[in-house]
Order: sequence, then structure tokens, then C-alpha cells
Amino acid sequence: MNSGLREPDLPRTAKVRTGPLRSGWTTGTCAAAAAKAAALLLAGAGAPTDVEVALPGGERVTFTVERATRTPGYAEAVVVKDAGDDPDVTHGAHLTVRLTQSAEPGVTYQAGEGVGTVTKPGLGLEVGGPAINPVPRAQIARAIGEVLDLDRQGVVCEIRVPGGERMARKTTNRRLGIVGGISILGTTGIVRPFSTASWRASVVQAIDVMAAQGLDTVVLATGGRTERAAMRLLPDLPEVCFVEVGDFTGAALRQAVADGLRACVFVGMAGKLAKLAAGIMMTHYTRSKVDLGLLAELTAEAGGSAEAVVAVRQANTARHACELWAEHGVDRAPSLLCARVAANLEAFTEGKLRARVVMVDFDSLEPVGRFP
Repeated sequence: MNSGLREPDLPRTAKVRTGPLRSGWTTGTCAAAAAKAAALLLAGAGAPTDVEVALPGGERVTFTVERATRTPGYAEAVVVKDAGDDPDVTHGAHLTVRLTQSAEPGVTYQAGEGVGTVTKPGLGLEVGGPAINPVPRAQIARAIGEVLDLDRQGVVCEIRVPGGERMARKTTNRRLGIVGGISILGTTGIVRPFSTASWRASVVQAIDVMAAQGLDTVVLATGGRTERAAMRLLPDLPEVCFVEVGDFTGAALRQAVADGLRACVFVGMAGKLAKLAAGIMMTHYTRSKVDLGLLAELTAEAGGSAEAVVAVRQANTARHACELWAEHGVDRAPSLLCARVAANLEAFTEGKLRARVVMVDFDSLEPVGRFP
């Protein structure tokens, strides 16, 4: 295919793995494990050498506790992050959680050394607050709640990552308005390697398996949450039709054409869709960025005011742009974005696949735009 749309090759230094890739753990999961160890100390237990915590999906995993100490004022524990085979800048980070008892029930979060502070909107977090995402917050609270009764007593949870400010220089945090360190992230609790030949091959293999069963429609989702949303939207399709494509949309489309499939449904959130709308088929953040000019153009096309167009052009993230669309009543913009993506997917496959695109909300995962 020579559609002119872009799918950058893997770096020349990439090595092909012959065995399976090793998954790792998110900063959120590691922080939850450290928080549980600290909670055990607050509850009067001895220093734990390992703890078990729940992932967001309910599975339970055990972590080694690097260090756990108790003083008269607080309890503190450390868990070292293992990112598996993902090229993650936080691999080896010492997720350090300090818990201090509080009169206010529940968990209050604070950013310590090496954890960023939010300075711009569009991240789903309070401006001025710690860069600890909602799913990790819930995961940490659950881990602490397995030890302490948070309905009757509260804790201040300060998360520190020594060296986190240096790690953050290798991320897009500062551009997104997160200053002073890394973010505490994770939606599944697991880090899955993204940019290797083996991961790309797993996407191709999934489509091969689907095609071998005589099915002709593949549903591509960028991650576990969007895949679950897609399954709710398309309950009549067999599970094998759903492929967690990650950032390898181009590779998935090529294989779908090679296997003789006829249709593709893409379910995603604004960030990935904005990149696909710009013709970028390899959407990892280190290889591409959101074109806010394109989103501003769609704002105008959707009938948005001049003020809305300017605001979107100056948005912090694609998510922020969506919030601005809602704020300014530019209701057609998400569907116009989906239409642009569908056109590019069909162009990339030279018309061999019919494309449908659905954009889902960041929090509710409900559809906010679609085409056709």
C-alpha cells in the first residue's frame, strides 16, 4: 500500500525477541504495594517483607518490600518498580509511600519529592494537586483499606520517587503541565511492552486467528479499557474479533487486508484518534504528538465560535480539547474527528476495508462521537 499515511518503522536498533515479552508493573501498582506495607506498620504489625495487592481488574499480585520503617510520626515503605521489557523511564524507581494518621476519614494524597504537580487543565486532575491518576488513587486506597478502616480513620498518603524529576525530563510531562516529577499512572496496573517486533507480531497473530474462523470484521482498540468499551458497544461479535492493538494500527490494518477482511471498527479516545486523524498510524507518544491545529480546524467545521477555536488551538491535551468542546457546546466535533479517522483508515487500506470509528469518553467510556 502506498497511501501516503505514515507508519514509522521500528528503530534500527530494535532487537527481535524469540520468546514472549515480560510484562511489568505500573507506578500506581507499585505505590499501592508500598502503601499497604506502610499501612501494616501503622496498624502495629512488624515490617513486612512482601505484600499482596489487587490490580484494578481484581487480580492479586505479590510484591517484595524493599524497605519498611516506622517512626512516632509516620510509617514509610518502598517498593522498586519492575517495568518488565517495556522501555520505561521509571524502571527501577523506588516508589516510596509515607502514611501519616489524619483525623479526616479516607485518604488524602500529596506529591513528595519526584512526583509531579498538575499546573494545566485537561488531565482529569485538579490543577495544583498531585499528578496521581484516578485509577491508581483507587488502587492505593483499596490497598490501605485492606489494613485500616478508612471509614473511621484517615491517612495522608505522600508518594515520593527519588530521582523522579530527572526521570520526568524524558517524558512529555512538562509539556502537559506536570512539573517537579513523574506521574503516578496506570489503568490496568500492568505495563505491557509496546514497541518491539514481538508485540507487533502479537497483533498480527490475533488478526490471523480471527480471520481463520471465517470472520470478516475486526474491532481495534488501543488498550484494555477501550477494548471493554468496544465489547459493550458490539455485544453480538465474538470475542476473537476484538484486538487490543496498542499503537500498531498500521500493522493491524495491513494484516486485516492481507487476510481478506472486509470491515474494521476502531474504538478509541481523543488522543489516539487525533493522531490517526492526522494520518499517523504509529501513535506512541515518543513517535508522534497531537496536532491541536487539526482539532481547532474541526472545531470551526463543527460550527464552534471563534473563541472556541482559539481555546482548542491552545489546549493542553486532546482530552482538554474535548472538555473545551463540551464547554463551548461544539457537539459535532467528536463525530467529525471520527469521520476524519475513518477516511484515513480507508485510505491507508486503499479502500479494501470499510471503516467505522467510535470515540469514547475518558471517564465513563460511553460513546461521545461516531462515524458513520
